[in-house]
Order: sequence, then C-alpha cells, then structure tokens
Amino acid sequence: MAIQVSAFPWVPPFAQGYVRDLRVRWALEEAGMAYEEALVSPETKVSDSYRRWQPFRQVPAYRDDEVEMFESGAIVLYIAEKSEALAPKNPAGRAKVSAWTIAALNSIEPHAANYVTTPVFYPGEPWVDGYQAATWPRLEERLSSLSDVLRDHDWLVEDRFTAADIIMVAVLRELVDSGVLARFPVLDAYRQRGEARPAFSRALQAQLKTFRDHSPENA
Repeated sequence: MAIQVSAFPWVPPFAQGYVRDLRVRWALEEAGMAYEEALVSPETKVSDSYRRWQPFRQVPAYRDDEVEMFESGAIVLYIAEKSEALAPKNPAGRAKVSAWTIAALNSIEPHAANYVTTPVFYPGEPWVDGYQAATWPRLEERLSSLSDVLRDHDWLVEDRFTAADIIMVAVLRELVDSGVLARFPVLDAYRQRGEARPAFSRALQAQLKTFRDHSPENA
C-alpha cells in the first residue's frame, strides 16, 4: 500500500496553508517518501469508516503497510523513526526530538491558539479584547523562553533540522498575521529558515493545489 494522508479538498482562504496535513506532507517531503492524498469530503468526514481511521473526524490521518494512525505530531514522529533526515540516530538526539515536538504541541500551540483564533471565531464579541489581554502574558513567557533557546542555534536539536522543527515552525507560522511573531525576531528568523526549505515549499504547493483544484469557483 502506498502511504496515504487524509486531507480536505477545500477550506476557506484564511485556513489555506495552515491545515495540519501540511505538517505530515512536509515530513514526507523531507524524508523523500512518496504519498497519496486521501481526500475527505463532507460525506466521508461523517462516515463510520473515516471515524474508525480518525476518531475526531479531523485531518490528517495516515496509513501505510504497517500502521494506521492520526494526530499530526504522532505521525511526524513516526515518519522520523523511518528517516534519519528527520532525527539523529543516537538515542539522546531522538529523545530531544520527541521532547521538542511535544513541547511545540503542548507548551506553545495551546497558548498561541488561545490568542490568535479567538478573534477569528468570535469576531466582534465584546469580551475578545479582554480575553486576549488575559492570555498574552503566558504566551509571551513561552515565546520568550523559546527565543532564548534558539538565540544561538539555527534549529532545536543538535544544530540540525529535525521533525521537531517541522512542528515548531508550523505552530509559529500561525502567529505571523497577528503581528505577534514580529515581536520575537529570533523566532521569526527561525520560522523563515523553516519556510525556506525546498521540502516545505513542495508540501505547501501540494496542499494549495488541492484547494485550487476543488475550489467552489470551479464547481
């Protein structure tokens, strides 16, 4: 069986380039592993068969000859087990890759999401400004700590690109439009290094092509 990655055929423009199958596509591109899209239509999304693959009916989900799994961080770490392009061979290095991947998902992303998605999903609500003000100190603290780590390093683990950087850069990208990342030039430079990688460009273009091909304008 060819590797399959589930993806939405189309999402609104504000989400294009940010849907989390991009993380898995990027990892596969870095590893040089070919894959196929398994597009999840609205009908597929609510089907029992897809729910067995992805219990929360989200994307991405992943399958190959050996495994069937979900959650972008878990999938990227699984791909890293198969490719030295995404993790060093030594146990200490692999442990750090796992730690930083989970840190991106647990220590950074929830605080970033609280801050940037609230005005998107609750536009005009009178409580949004106060909520953002309340969530900002913790986000600032986490980003400052991450900036300190990266101040003298290009990447998170052993000064080489790894799966952890895929997840961390993906999380930081979500802070660009709000202007938050511009306050942390070390992190913004790190994000730009990640986005400059050819594998990222290939992954992004593949996702965007799917959205273009299935745009409602083409229906």
